Amino acid sequence: MHSDPDKLLKKHQKLIQSDFRKVISHTQREKGEWFINSIMIEGCEAPFKFKRKTAYRTLNKGQRINLTYYPEIEKVAGLEFEVMRVVRIKLS
Repeated sequence: MHSDPDKLLKKHQKLIQSDFRKVISHTQREKGEWFINSIMIEGCEAPFKFKRKTAYRTLNKGQRINLTYYPEIEKVAGLEFEVMRVVRIKLS
């Protein structure tokens, strides 16, 4: 996750860059070989999700982060939910 956000945004038109966003909650769980991370951000009802092979640092409530992500629809038990797939995350 050491990529330049400007290069990503030019290459992928659907990506969105959000800077200095406040963390409301962060959860991390292990699923097989992956760590699944979910972050809730102030002012947004959709969760921001990403997965990693290793555990990510704990994000505390109130911390500020920069995110590059794209919106996606996830189906759970036949219901559709909007989620944000994070491709780049960095502390502000």
